[in-house]
Amino acid sequence: MKKSLMVLVLLCMVAILGTGCNGSSSGNGPDDSYSPVIDPAKFSTVIDNTYFPLIPGTTFIYEGESEDGPETTTVVVTSNTREVMGVTCVVVRDTVKIDGEVVEDTYDWYAQDDEGNVWYFGEDSTEYEDGVPVSTEGSWEAGVDGAKPGIIMLADPQVGDAYRQEYYYDEAEDEAEVVGLDASVTVPFGSYDGCLQTEEWTDLEPDVAEYKYYAPGVGLVLEEGIHNGERAELVDISN
Repeated sequence: MKKSLMVLVLLCMVAILGTGCNGSSSGNGPDDSYSPVIDPAKFSTVIDNTYFPLIPGTTFIYEGESEDGPETTTVVVTSNTREVMGVTCVVVRDTVKIDGEVVEDTYDWYAQDDEGNVWYFGEDSTEYEDGVPVSTEGSWEAGVDGAKPGIIMLADPQVGDAYRQEYYYDEAEDEAEVVGLDASVTVPFGSYDGCLQTEEWTDLEPDVAEYKYYAPGVGLVLEEGIHNGERAELVDISN
């Protein structure tokens, strides 16, 4: 499924943030060519990117069917912050339940740069079985043990743009590419036109990839598994 990737971060990012980062996963060890330089002065906790707005107090609920049963994901934009690499990040809690039982509880850390790109600075994730925590695999923090932040949403996405969303070698290596800018999507919470469509994958799970759809002014409204047909649809937003 893998394809060759473009330059990871657009030239405007290089000029403004001094990232100097390009390349993608080689599969032959850590990618030292990916080296974003983060200036905390260029970041804010005000995240108003039209495709990824994070307003504290907002709750998004998604429902779908996984291979293990009915799945519900609750995403809460908290009023809490966490400092990572000197950047003050918004803390977002993401809780996944299958058949009503919590299977994963994650705290994600985001911040927006002064060009409007939303960056992902890490996560504290715990997996559960029968109500008991069993793993923190996949957790990472930018600046710790070689982990590096990535872009979760571009300020001005264009078809063909490809980028790292996170980078912690052999633990967290999600990547994305913009594949559409005018998708129409209908989910239980509503119908949306002009949606951004991305394809997202990780080298750590070559058989797992998905399309995600983001509605302007709303955010993520739909996830579709490319190989397994699974869907997660937005069913409610509350403030």
